[in-house]
Amino acid sequence: MDYFKKLNVSNTLELSLLIPKSYEDYTIKQRLVPKTYMVVDATVESVEKTPKTLQIKLFSHNFGHKITAVFFKTKPYLYHQFKVYERLYLYGRIECSSGFCQIVVPKKISSNLVGEIVPVYKNGIRGDFYRRFLKEHLTLTNLLKEGLKEDVAKDILSIHFPKQLPQKLSHKQLFALKYTEIFNYLKKLSSKKTVLPSKAVKTNDINKWLKTLPFDLTEEQLKAIKDIQKDLQRDIQARRMIVGDVGSGKSMVMFATAYLNHPNKTVLMAPTTILANQLYNEAKKFLPDFKTVLLTNKTKKTDLNEFDFIIGTHALLYKKLPNATVVMVDEQHRFGTTQRNMLQHLVSEGKLKPHFFQFSATPIPRTQAMIESAQIDVTLITTTPFKKDITTKVISKKDFKNLLAHINNEINSNHQILIIYPLVEESQAVSYQSIDEARSYWEKNFKNVYVTHGKDKEKETILEEFKDKGDILLATTVVEVGISLPRLSTIVIVGAERLGLATLHQLRGRVSRNGLKGYCFLYTNNPDSKRLDAFCKTTNGFEIAKLDLKFRDSGDLLSGKEQSGKHFKFLDLVEDEGIIKQAKNDLGI
Repeated sequence: MDYFKKLNVSNTLELSLLIPKSYEDYTIKQRLVPKTYMVVDATVESVEKTPKTLQIKLFSHNFGHKITAVFFKTKPYLYHQFKVYERLYLYGRIECSSGFCQIVVPKKISSNLVGEIVPVYKNGIRGDFYRRFLKEHLTLTNLLKEGLKEDVAKDILSIHFPKQLPQKLSHKQLFALKYTEIFNYLKKLSSKKTVLPSKAVKTNDINKWLKTLPFDLTEEQLKAIKDIQKDLQRDIQARRMIVGDVGSGKSMVMFATAYLNHPNKTVLMAPTTILANQLYNEAKKFLPDFKTVLLTNKTKKTDLNEFDFIIGTHALLYKKLPNATVVMVDEQHRFGTTQRNMLQHLVSEGKLKPHFFQFSATPIPRTQAMIESAQIDVTLITTTPFKKDITTKVISKKDFKNLLAHINNEINSNHQILIIYPLVEESQAVSYQSIDEARSYWEKNFKNVYVTHGKDKEKETILEEFKDKGDILLATTVVEVGISLPRLSTIVIVGAERLGLATLHQLRGRVSRNGLKGYCFLYTNNPDSKRLDAFCKTTNGFEIAKLDLKFRDSGDLLSGKEQSGKHFKFLDLVEDEGIIKQAKNDLGI
């Protein structure tokens, strides 16, 4: 039988991580200790059957006195296992009462196991078969062949082949398990990294462009631009993800990339018409000399060959695009892998692939960025050009009167309010109002109330209209990523405890876009939440990503399933940054 397949492991490293659930101590002790599992070296004196039990009278050589082995609910095969005058080894729990000792439901053990500490595994494979399999495959030589360091390999082996009974994993053994787990993971991830040819770009002098801007870029924006400049100058396709918090100025990094690449063509794909429009208008402002075009479903036929910078939605995938040396995707998680690959393919020149840059406004923990960089280069922008002034508060039903007063004050100051509901229609499964249930109250008591949600075909038109004319917008999480609303000062998130902290942070990022004083109210029926309290104390997306990881656990980066659910068994993505760094260095990635 192929035990690797049965165990669902692909190599010796993964086999080594399937550690024993317990150990059995088969060493011979001379002193009997009641209520513990022990080995009895004994000779059978008699075999007695009763209606409910099988009792084997023994003389124990190691303890120097008689002891009885007791079996309940006996099976016929047991009667043939014990012969009078036979010497054997039994392992089981010792019970003593009034000077009379029993070994309860013991198991016979082979003489070649006596004196050993035997690990017990829970995997559906017979113990003796599995031990033989481990001795053959889980060896120091095989672990070293996988690239593991000798000291780590020896600590791993000490878990499976212990010299003495372990009470718990030692600090060194736990380190070895964490290190081996991330070492194996990074090794597999880096093997997926593709190296493709690309046209090396003779980049423009970025300082010339920086001097034309009415503001200074942050150090981290400049570092991202420098990373991209180095990428463009290589004849290997760049694959870089730039992760920046809401409002960290990623769009300026995009425009800098287009400037560096000019006069070669650049294509930028955004997930919504609203975002594509915003990027187009900003590009016209900051790259005035460029021939820039906006391409959406509404765009009439146009010859794209005459443009330097092509900005569009997924409509780009259905147009004849000119060859481009740079492709950028904004909010990359909103597009599938197939769509991203299609775009690259459309602008490729023969075997030469365009340099590819993905941008994301969903901050990830530093540890996750370190791991992902084994497959794709990652640049983090953790600072924002200006500090956001947002007050975040957990509120419940008793605070509703104060919330209404706040909303009235903000509307009177020409500010806008966004209220996020968990559902569009009523549901018995959710103990909060839906948009349909709540809208009549807001429309009755306030003017200029707008409503939209994910299935609304007119949502982009409604958001544009709300931007200029609205006071209150009722929506679902459709606005998590999207339109910039400069007058939006307040967001109320109904049923906040139902959302992950990263989603709450994205929603909160809609307010205080231009330095306006912002407010975020987390409306919940369960106000005593450590998770929401922790969220209120920081507006830094990367700290929140770390908190989200702590409260929800990570998903599987290798398969791309990044929903909640623990992937690593031993490694802690919040605490073990040093171990990840060490494994990366040792792998040279």
